[in-house]
Parts: sequence; C-alpha cells; structure tokens
Amino acid sequence: MMAQARRLHQITPGFTETCATAAGAQAGRLRQKLQVWWGLFITFILLLSIAINFGYAQIKSSDYHFVRDGLQNSFIKFNKGMKGQVAFLGGSITYNPGWRDSISSYIEKRFPETEFEFIAAGIPSMGSTPGAFRLERDILSKGKIDLLFVEAAVNDPTNGRSPTEQIRGMEGIIRHARSSNPKMDIITMYFVDPDKMEDYNNEQKPEVIENHEKVAVHYSVTSINLAKEVTDRINAGEFSWKNDFKNLHPSPFGQVIYYNSIKKLLEHEWRTSPAFKGKKIRHPLPITLDEFSYDKGELIDIKKANVSKGWNIDPSWRPSKKEGTRAGYVNVPLLISENPESELTMVFKGKAIGIAVAAGPDAGIIEYSIDGGDFKKLDLFTQWSSQLHLPWYYVLEAELTPKKHTLTIKISNDKNQESKGNACRIKHFFVNADMAGAY
Repeated sequence: MMAQARRLHQITPGFTETCATAAGAQAGRLRQKLQVWWGLFITFILLLSIAINFGYAQIKSSDYHFVRDGLQNSFIKFNKGMKGQVAFLGGSITYNPGWRDSISSYIEKRFPETEFEFIAAGIPSMGSTPGAFRLERDILSKGKIDLLFVEAAVNDPTNGRSPTEQIRGMEGIIRHARSSNPKMDIITMYFVDPDKMEDYNNEQKPEVIENHEKVAVHYSVTSINLAKEVTDRINAGEFSWKNDFKNLHPSPFGQVIYYNSIKKLLEHEWRTSPAFKGKKIRHPLPITLDEFSYDKGELIDIKKANVSKGWNIDPSWRPSKKEGTRAGYVNVPLLISENPESELTMVFKGKAIGIAVAAGPDAGIIEYSIDGGDFKKLDLFTQWSSQLHLPWYYVLEAELTPKKHTLTIKISNDKNQESKGNACRIKHFFVNADMAGAY
C-alpha cells in the first residue's frame, strides 16, 4: 500500500507536466486569468466582510438609550442589600414570557444580597390609557416601587388612541408614579412593529414614539427606542424580520434582542461610579403637559353604581359559548345588561369617567349622559370583538370640571351590524379623580 501511495505521488507530477505540455501556452494563459479572477473574488469577499463588520460595529445599543436623570436611586437601593421592588407595566409583550423574565433574573444576579419582589402587570391589548387608570391597583398599591418599566407604543396606535390620548395616558402613568414616590426610577420602552419599521424606513418618526418621548423628556425619564434599534439592525443585515424576529410579539430570538439592549442600559447605569455618592435624588415633577392627563386615575367598584331593572352583577361571569376571553375578564364579577332601555347611574368626583368592559361578539351600543345633558352613543363592539370578549377601556368624558358629577348609562335599541346582541359587561368604572374621594 505504501508503495502504491508513493507511486501515485510520483505519477501525478508527470501527468500534470504532460497535460501542460499538451495544452501549451493557451492553458498557461487560462490559468493566469483564473488566478487573477480568483484573487479579485477573494479581495471582494474580504472587503465585503470588513464592510459588514464595520457596519455592525456602528450599531450600538447605547445609541438608542436616552438616560436623562438616570437610574441612580434604584442602584443605591439595590446595592445596599435590602429589599427591592421592580414593576413591569404594559401589554402582551410585557405579559408574555421573555425579556421581562430575563431582566428579572439579571437584576437578581446583579444584586445577590437584595430580596426582590417583581410585579408583572402586563395585560394583553392594554396601552397607556388603561395603564394610567389601573396603575394604582396593579402596581402602586403593592408598595414603594423602586424601578418601573413601562411600554405602550405598540398598543396605543393599534387601539386607535389619538395623539392627545397617548400623551394623557403616558403622562398619567409617569406623573402618578412619581407623585407616589419621587425617587422612583422609570424606564419607558418603545417596542417594534411593522408600522414603525415602515415609518423609519421612510425617514419618519412614529407619532406615538414622538408623543411618549415628549412625556419622557418633560419628566426626565429614561427611555429606550427598541423600535429604531431593531429596524436599523435588520437594515444592516444582522437578522431578518420574517425569519428571525418574526412578529410584533417577538420570537425567542427577538426577546433576546430586547433583553440584551435593556440589560446593556442597566449595566451602564449601574456600574460602580464616583457619581453614585450614596444619596438618592428626587426626580422633578414639573407642571403637566396636559391639564387633563390621567395622573389621578383609579378604578371604581361596579357595586357603587345605582342600577335599575335589567342590570345584574354576575359574581363569576364566563361566556355561555366557547368564545375567547382574557385573564382578569372571565370568572370575575361583571355588571351586565343585555336589555335595551335598562339604565344605571354613577355618582363620581373628577375630571374624567369611563368604563372597562368585556367587549365580545354580542357587544351592544350604549347611550350615556353627564349631569343630565344630552345623551351620546358609543358602540362597544371592536374590530376584534367577533373573536373574543376583549378587555377595553372606554373614556366617556375626559375634560370635565373637577367636581361631583352623575353619569347615566342606558342600553340602546341599536346595535352594530356585526354584533349578535346588545350586551354591556362592565368590570370597572374608572375616574381621573383630581380630588379626595372618587365617589
């Protein structure tokens, strides 16, 4: 075998030489051209690789972080090895497992001597308006929050919230939170969706991000523009939307992208630095951007309503058919009427009043009036109602004089053409109190 191998080795050069001789000068010129083209190809690949790597190097998560007053207070609190409270307020991207769990684990590892309570207050479909009114119940009532994560940039436009509502909702959250604890650190996050990517690719800034940023800047709140970061990374070829990120509800890959960026912000802000002298600061509480912002939002028990015949409280409502529901809006008490002309009244104090309902396939139309004024109609049926009993917050009036008022609601004989009934199912009333006692 060794002899055969040696023989083969000996035969090959002779064979090559014979071929070269037979082909003559023409073969030699061909080889030279191939070598030149191969060299050019290798050079192109190397240059392309350098260009791509240079492009990646230019995309730094820190370019999408806007620190402002910083996170000094939470660092000081957590670094002392005491107890810490961290809360997450948002919609389904915060509700679903992923970045939130990873950030919670990171914080625990970063401060191993501190005992943490993590408050997960994400509810699918909820934006800044619901967030402002449920903030007290879902988060602030749990204790003195040290660090609050907030997101609503996906659901606010999806749910049709106007620019005014986007500012009132986000300012309501930030101002209410800071009023409860002036030393609370807050991070607002702007998650990505196809509409935002399209805006950025057309060199436009998404309106909802502009509105939420107005609030963040006004209150010196830290923000992260993950929508812009993801868009830029996709455009740089790091990954694709279709195969990697996949959806506005991110794939596990997308969740890691969110986690990595948020973690880098925390790492940067929580690094040990002489600037952290161990003294907490009081974050500013400037005048409101909008005098009707929902900064004193609270939920009111349905038992406070005065109801007539046709209304009843189901102590543990669930749909009779196999229709979709959302957690918190099934197997809970709901104030319900399916009968046209049935009426209720609610006495309240404040500048705004609304109802939180389960708007399903049989959602009806209500007529409502404030203080005996003209009745207005409101269709409770949403574009998603045919699929499930969707939690929805309807602000009935938002610019009232801050005093005692009376709300009247009755079920209309009219209904949406796509609806199967006239139902109104109320889980909560909500008010922007602006004075002691909401009712």
